[in-house]
Amino acid sequence: MPSSIIDCAPYQAELLALASTLPTVPRADLYAFFEDAKRLAERLPQELRDGLDDFNAHGNADGYLLLRGLPVEPDDELPATPASSPAPADRQLLNMEAMLCVVGGGLGLLTAYDQGYGNRRSITVLHELYPTPEAHPLSGSTSKTQLEFHTDLSHHAHQPNYILLSCSRGDHEGKAATLVGSIRKALPLLSDEVRDQLFEGKFTLRYDATDPEATVRTRPLYGDRSDPYVSFNRSCVSAETPQDVAALSALSTALTDVIEPVLLTRGDLLIIDNFRIAHGRAPFTARWDGKDRWLHRAYVRTDRNGQLSGGERAGDVVPFAARR
Repeated sequence: MPSSIIDCAPYQAELLALASTLPTVPRADLYAFFEDAKRLAERLPQELRDGLDDFNAHGNADGYLLLRGLPVEPDDELPATPASSPAPADRQLLNMEAMLCVVGGGLGLLTAYDQGYGNRRSITVLHELYPTPEAHPLSGSTSKTQLEFHTDLSHHAHQPNYILLSCSRGDHEGKAATLVGSIRKALPLLSDEVRDQLFEGKFTLRYDATDPEATVRTRPLYGDRSDPYVSFNRSCVSAETPQDVAALSALSTALTDVIEPVLLTRGDLLIIDNFRIAHGRAPFTARWDGKDRWLHRAYVRTDRNGQLSGGERAGDVVPFAARR
């Protein structure tokens, strides 16, 4: 399986030249912007293109691919870290937004989701993650508490294949590591009996903390029994029988035992295989000084596991459909 880290520093000038051909105001016409980004993905440096293709086809044991040394503006040329969402429609393209969209276009379709939370979250392809003072503890905007292990949108029938996180600014103290637990590493730690229970037991995922009726049935392991996908949310999944409770606990312990911290710094882009990992984030201290941690996030769908039915475009909004 391919390496989990690619050093992109030797290609910075080439990547900047590619980014300079993109529209300078991406949100003016996102469909057109994503089409341009997808075309540029074919012109990525060969080592990077090959690494993306290998990861897309086979994944790896770590469950992620980390691109380091991508071109990012000098910190004093970046806008202040946002304090509200969504981003202004007229904001000029940032380098790490460009890298996010070109790489995402090389993997599949950049996609927006109605996540089933009513209107409490903006429905957009290009998300931004930054600390907010009163963030919910299950939100990516929290900073004071650890963001617990979860699979993104595991309650959604068309759960994204990949989560992309690109970093314009890291946190001040270098503590906000993304915590990655790969099922390919955790699976050998689970007995055959536990694996069977995780495939066949009855588990419930509550996906909206404000609505006790917002639940779906879930299977923590599914797909190929020898190389399964994982669907896990430490804070929101419950079990009904003692055997299921024990199996879920064993999975939680196994994923914890194989945690790998990945600290994102300026110019990093992390591609998370959302079918193969559960992830979280270590706590950190925000300063609210305009220089706090600032990530750009996007979801990518591929043709795996029923995500696409035909005719979809990058930039589409996927209506909410509960997993069954």
